[in-house]
Amino acid sequence: MSFPLRVLWVALSLSIGWGIRGNFGHEIGALLPGALAAMAAVLLSGRTDWHRRLPFFALAGALGWSIGGCMSYMQVIAYTHSGHSLTQAYGFACLFVLGFLWAAIGGATTALPAFLDRRRLTDFFAPLGAVLVAWILEEIMVAIWFNVNADYRQESPLYWYDTSWLETAGVFVGVLGLAALRRRWDSASSLLLHGAVGWWLGFLILVVGLGLRMTPPRGDNWAGCIGTVIGIWVWSWRQGLPGVTFVSLLTGLIGGFGFATATLIKLTGMTTGWETNWHSILEQSYGLINGVGIAVALFWLARRIPRVTEEPALRPWADPLAAGLVVLGITFFNLRQNPPVWIQTKSVLPVLLGLSTQTWFDLAYLLLALAFVVLVIRHRRQPLALVPSTWLGCGQWLYLTLLWWMVVGNFERAVVSFAPQRLVTEGVIHLNAVLCTLGILLGASANTPFVPSDPSSAIPWSRVLRRTAIFGTTLMLLSVAADWAAVRAIYGDRFPGQARKHIRFGPNANAPTAKPAPGQPHP
Repeated sequence: MSFPLRVLWVALSLSIGWGIRGNFGHEIGALLPGALAAMAAVLLSGRTDWHRRLPFFALAGALGWSIGGCMSYMQVIAYTHSGHSLTQAYGFACLFVLGFLWAAIGGATTALPAFLDRRRLTDFFAPLGAVLVAWILEEIMVAIWFNVNADYRQESPLYWYDTSWLETAGVFVGVLGLAALRRRWDSASSLLLHGAVGWWLGFLILVVGLGLRMTPPRGDNWAGCIGTVIGIWVWSWRQGLPGVTFVSLLTGLIGGFGFATATLIKLTGMTTGWETNWHSILEQSYGLINGVGIAVALFWLARRIPRVTEEPALRPWADPLAAGLVVLGITFFNLRQNPPVWIQTKSVLPVLLGLSTQTWFDLAYLLLALAFVVLVIRHRRQPLALVPSTWLGCGQWLYLTLLWWMVVGNFERAVVSFAPQRLVTEGVIHLNAVLCTLGILLGASANTPFVPSDPSSAIPWSRVLRRTAIFGTTLMLLSVAADWAAVRAIYGDRFPGQARKHIRFGPNANAPTAKPAPGQPHP
């Protein structure tokens, strides 16, 4: 299969995930596009050693791309609609920054399975589990000690610039607590700690210290994410993994370009007068461009870096665990948001046979999880006929199962209040899913395996990184200027609608800029 077609299937995979993410939102929604894009790129990479690791690529991509879901961006998009020249330029520049941060973190984690040996790769399960436990305990304690309605989080004494500072503190608790119990340290714990320390430094320096607010009164997780990206790069340098930094930088630059450009596509399309869900077009366009970044970065690596090995064969339970977390975890945490929508539209009763609808949903997933465990145990003793004998076939099953499970689940959410405007979301998602099904099955099966370069032929990483950074800086300046110029040429000072009119600068500025003290609500 040609290179452009392989890139297209990866791009469409991330676009589908991003379109669905728009219905579920935030970090949970962003799990899906990261997993789908990682799997598509691996399946089409021609790397049989990567096929073996596909569940790890999927899980790493999902977790990395989910982090960017904490950042607020709707008001930034509104700045580009404002009709005020300086505010529009600021909006496009901020969209580049947000897109860069989101994709830089997602790209870095997606690339990890391509570089780490099995021991270091499977080391991540313990600290990630410890962090999850810390977050659960944290949520319980907050619910007991600070009983605040989630819809009015501004009233909580823990409210601090609407950021994820408490969750980031939980990373410290989980990672350091685990290290104290085990009395040892590993590179996986180090990466999580580097990201958390970076987050705090970015937030404290940029927001608390310098008082920089991107979109007041919205949250300032962007500052923490800047620190997280730098923390990942520092960790990669210390671990001797410049390739991770390269993927992070390249995908970040393409992602920054994508967020700003997708907004321009939306604003340009609005001139047609067509009444549709233009925000969904923005989201799916942005996802498409992000997918190009993942595809280009991983396909570039596929031809140049040495093979990874599964020897010694440590922790055999890690492979089915990763696959289960991808298929059951991603679908559960997203689709469990459906019952409240069904109840709100009166399509389903809130209580069925004495149990809440939400409880029935959770019990159904628990039953699925138990069935999955039974089948994994049975397959390890005696292979199931349904499971393919090749890693490529297993990977295709995993990709298609997650893809169509979420496409159908997303439609179940939307169908109870479906309108013609939804066709541009659910209709396009369905069409793209059909195309990706054909592309992944036909393309991956016919793909000629890549032969990685000789390990002795080292990649000149310093030169590659330098050139990528120079090119990216130029791209940022030119693309932001072009986006601003195009919108000014189309609309002038006219407000195009489809968003609130937020003006950041000048005598007509209406965006609040006051800085609240920790624990105090925004004005």
